[in-house]
Amino acid sequence: MTILSAAVLLFLVMDPFGNIPFFVAALRGVPEERRRRIIIRELLIALFVMVIFLFGGQYLLSALQISESALTAAGGTVLFLIAVRMVFPPAGGASGAEVRGEPFVFPLAIPYVAGPSALASVLLIMNREPSRWAEWLLALGVAWFACGLIISSSGFLSKVLGDKVLMAVERLMGMVLVAIAIQMLMRGIAQFASSM
Repeated sequence: MTILSAAVLLFLVMDPFGNIPFFVAALRGVPEERRRRIIIRELLIALFVMVIFLFGGQYLLSALQISESALTAAGGTVLFLIAVRMVFPPAGGASGAEVRGEPFVFPLAIPYVAGPSALASVLLIMNREPSRWAEWLLALGVAWFACGLIISSSGFLSKVLGDKVLMAVERLMGMVLVAIAIQMLMRGIAQFASSM
């Protein structure tokens, strides 16, 4: 995996376009002048959590005695479920958690940005080649920055693009993620089969 492919994977699982409606809805009751500061704070919290998982995840995996093949297959399964939800949202539309007052950590930082799929992905990337930690940290930083630019402009993008365009972009991202998830799942199964 290259830095670019890792960054693209992390960008896709952070799903910035899919999160725009959630950020807009969660910040609706917050004064306009505070919204950007809240978004930046929540993005920084999400980055902090993902960095902790990037560097501490391998110790958790070794403590739980989870093999790389099991992690790869599990990561592929989780990504597949997230991707299917992106391509085929629930009948009533995806709904975020109801937020009253100013959001803090939940639900904007976790799980919207640093969700289960993003955390599983950083674990998987780092566990595969821990010696390349600087490259994975750079990939995470690039993906987070790109995601942050989009989410910071959520109000503007929501007005300009509209719900239909945002939905189309999210579904396209979901389709790419389905292919990545299937590849990860098959790789995990192949690794397990070859180790027997």
